[in-house]
Amino acid sequence: MHKSFIILGEQTAQRAAIRRYGPDDFEGLIDIQRQSFPPPFPPELWWNEAQLREHVGRFQEGALCAEIDGRLAGSMTALRVGENQLAGGHTWAAITDDGYIRNHDPQGQVLYVVDICVAPAYRATGIGKWLMQSMYEVVVHLGLSRLVGGGRMPNYHRHAATLSPDAYVERVIRGELRDPVLSFLLRCGRMPAGTVRGYLEDEESCDCAALMEWRNPFFI
Repeated sequence: MHKSFIILGEQTAQRAAIRRYGPDDFEGLIDIQRQSFPPPFPPELWWNEAQLREHVGRFQEGALCAEIDGRLAGSMTALRVGENQLAGGHTWAAITDDGYIRNHDPQGQVLYVVDICVAPAYRATGIGKWLMQSMYEVVVHLGLSRLVGGGRMPNYHRHAATLSPDAYVERVIRGELRDPVLSFLLRCGRMPAGTVRGYLEDEESCDCAALMEWRNPFFI
């Protein structure tokens, strides 16, 4: 995949592109993680070169990056899994092989989102939505049934004493509450498909995540 487009602001026009990432991009992708998750976020949880090499080597179609005016602005990574791998609940570490995707199934009918990350300086450009749309195009191109991924719920800790994870998601869907991640995913066309407790060590989300999916309208 390689597509180019223009991002229009009120008084600006920026040239943007989404393409597959490769070894020449690794340093820049790790730097985006560093900018996005500064201390006290543990540096060992940023992407490392070994993980990125696995992404490129095992499933290049699911290794996308975004550029704005020639500079790396974000990335999105996915792997293919079978429905059986999703049955009965899962954690991020288990379904993504701790981010190494060595469990990628070339015959899997589900595209599972490992990560989406946009550098702070580019978060008002809409590039995250462009990355998501591009991954939907991968689903259609490969003839897969759907895209699925666990969405953080960073505002949930404010309501956990009175709302279950499912109730919190429902309130966000109704527009009664706003969550920076779930609201973004809803704007991208993702729909809730359940919640998972213990998905990822994440104090803000109380270790919970909302499974959010996009179904391929062309899948038969």
